[in-house]
Amino acid sequence: MAKKNITFNDIAQYTGFSKTTISRYFNYPDSLTLENQKKIGDALKRLNYHENKVARILANGKTEFIGIIIPNLYLHYYSSMLNEILSTYEKFGYKFIVFSGSNGEETEREYMKELLSYKIEGMIVLSHTISSEELASYGIPVVTIEREDRYTNSVNTDNYLGGVQATEILYDAGCDVYLHINSTLSENIPSYGRIRGFTDTCGKHHLEHRIFSKEIPDDYESIQNYMAEFLNTVARTYPGKRKGIFLPNDTYAGILCNLLIRQYRIIPDEYCIIGFDNSPASREAVIPISTIGQQIEAIAQSAMEILVAQINERKHTKSSLPGGLTHKVIPPVPILRETTTKR
Repeated sequence: MAKKNITFNDIAQYTGFSKTTISRYFNYPDSLTLENQKKIGDALKRLNYHENKVARILANGKTEFIGIIIPNLYLHYYSSMLNEILSTYEKFGYKFIVFSGSNGEETEREYMKELLSYKIEGMIVLSHTISSEELASYGIPVVTIEREDRYTNSVNTDNYLGGVQATEILYDAGCDVYLHINSTLSENIPSYGRIRGFTDTCGKHHLEHRIFSKEIPDDYESIQNYMAEFLNTVARTYPGKRKGIFLPNDTYAGILCNLLIRQYRIIPDEYCIIGFDNSPASREAVIPISTIGQQIEAIAQSAMEILVAQINERKHTKSSLPGGLTHKVIPPVPILRETTTKR
């Protein structure tokens, strides 16, 4: 015989509560005492109740879905961040719809339309393509990570401190010249702080330094070609000098180390290398790479805490987005490994 679908009426009769109270348990559990929540929860287990999610969405319009737009999954930072955000399901109970960005505004606007059609309750955005002002105009809670955030809540690493830490580590290693590779960044992008931290620290110690700035596609072949070109340039320009190289992420640092090992079978003493992220690419490399560790788990948790708080506030006030923005900054953690040994 087919099992009977358990209804709110069945649960109400079993527990002695009204159907309204049972509905509140599913939609606004905080409005019930902990004792009554436990009684209803125990009853659901005994009745072997399986919630009809579709019916619930139709009833209250809440999907428990959060949209994520991420630039790519090639760079280890983004794949690690996505993994940490997805792992918050057990704590917060939200499911995720993920789009990988295209660097094209119109394509990402299509992603936005698609996400909104699923009635998402909030959004986490790491892609830089669409302005925070436009993101805020969609009328749902938004938290951005490591991108321009004038009109949105955000969680970022203290990139300036990270730039200072990386440069000081190279300084302590006794380098003669200091080199930093990065994209051409606007000053309103959080990671621009790494450039400022690098240049300020070089200025403080009166160090010879140079910034290599170029937009590079996020694929292995393009990055490898640029790193090979970079190595040829610095070998010609700074012969005999110990070169301290601060890379923008661990993916770049790993590729640079691989090129040196292929050419010399080791990383020569005249090269000191430090990355940024503390992704698996740095700690699991053949020669473990020094890095400035972004606290990716803490960033993901903070982003979800801020987003869920705003979602809940919106539910309780029954109004548009609450005023005031939250901008949280997480300090980085320097991690010294074999690529920055002192002379």
